[in-house]
Amino acid sequence: MSIRKAVLLIAYAALAIAMASSSRAGDRLAWTGGVDEFEGSAGGGLVPWALIGGLGTRDQVGASAFATRVSSSNFSLQASGLNVGLYDRLELSFARQRLDAGAVVPGLTLGQNVWGVKLKLAGDAVFAPDEWLPQIAAGGQFKDTLDYSQVPQAVGARHGQDVDLYVSATKLYFGALAGRNVLLNATLRRTRADQFGLLGFGGVAHGGYALLPELSAGVWVSEELLAGAEYRAKPSDLAAFREDDVGDLFLAWNPLKDLTITAAYVDLGRIAGKPSQQGWYASLWLGI
Repeated sequence: MSIRKAVLLIAYAALAIAMASSSRAGDRLAWTGGVDEFEGSAGGGLVPWALIGGLGTRDQVGASAFATRVSSSNFSLQASGLNVGLYDRLELSFARQRLDAGAVVPGLTLGQNVWGVKLKLAGDAVFAPDEWLPQIAAGGQFKDTLDYSQVPQAVGARHGQDVDLYVSATKLYFGALAGRNVLLNATLRRTRADQFGLLGFGGVAHGGYALLPELSAGVWVSEELLAGAEYRAKPSDLAAFREDDVGDLFLAWNPLKDLTITAAYVDLGRIAGKPSQQGWYASLWLGI
């Protein structure tokens, strides 16, 4: 059995355990699992945070599921998956992505599977307000480009599978901005993914790994409404297609503890030779 299949089976088993014990799960406060970013890890929409997915405490197994759609001028991306948080310490996740790239080649769809793991190393983002140390977590995302032998290899990607590694630091500051709570996150990612991995990994322009920053900031407009922004740097390794950094402005609504709906304006830059890919992001998150 491959490593990625084993991780997926473990994630599904943990999810089943969480569902079976749902009456005892979900005791963490609202928002403390973030949402699930489009690669499956707990965080914002574009960036993983140091938070552990789901709403389970250190004595519980929590879980979440998400569905996301991103639409830009020429492309649309659909992503969905699940995330399991074990005892507020270890996170396992899976996401499936499909990109409609018919604007480049009529009828073309590119896909990717992402298996993730994250371990909380130190600190607490929420429950240690008097400590300067943020919550720190290290994670990895095993990415498998589903259509590597079609477009990605043809445009110069060197690999169809790879692993992104990252370290995240997240902290909630109470009453920090005009009496409102503020969340800050910084992530450093080791990657060589082309368009997040949808176009493979590496290329002729560089081919090696880069250490790149990802940032998130949010402020609670009310107890149920979080407004913020994200930025994610990306490598640009394909000679055929230049790649730009991405960012968003988001608004997340949490009407129920186990339900968050996120809408965002996204700027994806240049994708597969198509410039100015700006549009909208919508995501539904359910957690226990």
